[in-house]
Amino acid sequence: MATVKFLNEDREISVADGSNLRFKALENRIDLYTFSGKLTNCGGYGQCGTCVVDVVSGSEHLSPRTAVEERKLKKWPGSCRLACQVIVQGSVSVVTKPKRSGQVQPAASATP
Repeated sequence: MATVKFLNEDREISVADGSNLRFKALENRIDLYTFSGKLTNCGGYGQCGTCVVDVVSGSEHLSPRTAVEERKLKKWPGSCRLACQVIVQGSVSVVTKPKRSGQVQPAASATP
């Protein structure tokens, strides 16, 4: 079993090795899509490029970048991946809905 940490959501899920990142995120109600991505996503076939995540740590535990990712992510930092193309093979931390200019910092938790 692997652990996937979603930093913006402050959530951690357990997934079986060999699991698809997009499928497991959606199964656990992690929102991968911006507003326009919700309207235009391709359902996980790698055609739209809207399920981008920024891998903060554990990239060595993910499947290699696919040809689809190489085409769709030309203007994104090298740490970004398409969740629909990623197979998880170990623990990883990701930021959902990153900006093209780079990694988005996780939302600060409010303290009372």
